[in-house]
Amino acid sequence: MLISILLATLAISFLSLIGVLTLVVSKTSLDRLLLFLIALAAGGLMGGAFLHLIPESIELAEEMTGNSHAALEQVFLFLIGGFCLFLFLEQGLHWHHQHGRVHEGHTCDKKPLSYLILFGDGVHNLIDGLVIAASFLVSPLTGWITTVAVALHEIPQEMGDFGVLVYGGFKRSRALFFNLLSGLTAVLGGVIGYFFAGRSEAFMLYLLPVAAGGFLYLAASDLIPEIKHEHQEGKKVFAYFLTFLLGIAIVWMMRFLPIEH
Repeated sequence: MLISILLATLAISFLSLIGVLTLVVSKTSLDRLLLFLIALAAGGLMGGAFLHLIPESIELAEEMTGNSHAALEQVFLFLIGGFCLFLFLEQGLHWHHQHGRVHEGHTCDKKPLSYLILFGDGVHNLIDGLVIAASFLVSPLTGWITTVAVALHEIPQEMGDFGVLVYGGFKRSRALFFNLLSGLTAVLGGVIGYFFAGRSEAFMLYLLPVAAGGFLYLAASDLIPEIKHEHQEGKKVFAYFLTFLLGIAIVWMMRFLPIEH
């Protein structure tokens, strides 16, 4: 199981290199692509939370408490706690979700902002690693579904972080290196999560609903508003909505893969 966790978190870490696309794709094409990626990510996070993490949390809580009512109450309390935790972290660490939409005319002082972004992204990826590890210890299928949901969100986020670093004064190679370095904290989180969750079922009982709350916060607070702020004609709005549904469908259909439940 540790090997699966390492592979999943390494894949998430190396997604930080995708930011280089912001340098080779035109701004118009990039903005058009990113809105679809954001819609896909929002659907993936929603689907991951409602279709997998919350049901798995309830099942685990019922096994541990033997009381379905107490299990539901406990899961939803931690879910709300996860939502509030991500709100606090975003405000406190100033997680900078530009989602790749950075203009060359935008200027910023790289010392306070760029390093703050790297620190916030490192903490964010550490939490992702913890969540992925706990999910794999519930079942391999839950682990890979969680990994896909996290990856869908990481793609537009890492493109945005890379853009902010470059326009904040970093050389491209330096921005890639530091972005990858912050991404590798996901591996650290995965290893920590493996050893903690492997010794205590309570760790998974708490972490899974907290992760679900975090997924819902990111989708509702960061991603969906990004799409709503764009004033598009009806056809594009419908296309974004279908892409959002596709994100939900992807994580739902993963349950039919030949992976151990």
